[in-house]
Amino acid sequence: MSADSTVTYERTGRVAVITYNRPEALNAVNGQLRKDLNRAWETLRTDDEAWVAIVTGEGKAFCAGADLKDPGSSVGNDDHSFWEVPSFTSLESGKEIFKPVIAAVNGYAIGFGLTMVASCDFVIASDRAEFGFPEVQLGVPTVQGAVRMPKRIGWQNAMELLLLGDRVSAQRAKEMGLVMKVVPHDELMAAAAELAERLITNSAPLAVRATKEIARRSQEMGFVEAIRFGETMRKVAGATEDAKAFRDATKSGQKPTWQGR
Repeated sequence: MSADSTVTYERTGRVAVITYNRPEALNAVNGQLRKDLNRAWETLRTDDEAWVAIVTGEGKAFCAGADLKDPGSSVGNDDHSFWEVPSFTSLESGKEIFKPVIAAVNGYAIGFGLTMVASCDFVIASDRAEFGFPEVQLGVPTVQGAVRMPKRIGWQNAMELLLLGDRVSAQRAKEMGLVMKVVPHDELMAAAAELAERLITNSAPLAVRATKEIARRSQEMGFVEAIRFGETMRKVAGATEDAKAFRDATKSGQKPTWQGR
């Protein structure tokens, strides 16, 4: 992706950084940003060298939600969209990406932006960050947020965000369980990079992805079915080169070197 894209994808080593890059509009989602964001997630999914992703925003916003001036932003107010089959083309719309994703929330995470945050595995927030679902104040329901948030942060916390529509601070979001850590603004990306490095060095990447897939899929399964699925995934992961590397390292007393194979 070019530097002038509305979303950039940059990989350093094993870490990919996906950045909303429309700061003049607080990274609001218009038609072009939606296309660029979808492309970035597909790049991550197929990039074998990327083991962890960080998503953040350029400027003073993470993402300020839908660009209401642009009908291509998919705000859902066109009559024909009601009958369309949902499109799972981006992480927040349900695209399956089992590599760990860290949200580094640098500012406003509103509407679509907060839906993205709720789609990530870890959330680190700047002390300047604010979170909100303003849709009810605009006369429309929050859909993705209403589906995701009760499971993520519990009923009452979810209703605070969904039914009041007011923004909450980074500290309040941490109290809700949405945010893992709040850090000084200037330390945000360093904190996200440190967590990414821990994920890369501590754990075998294929085992990480298998565990995330089990965690995700099992939410929609009965207990017995979930356990059986998990045991199947364990057998698959156990046959990888990384699992063999761990067994060999155990015999030699050395730390394994993960290859992602």
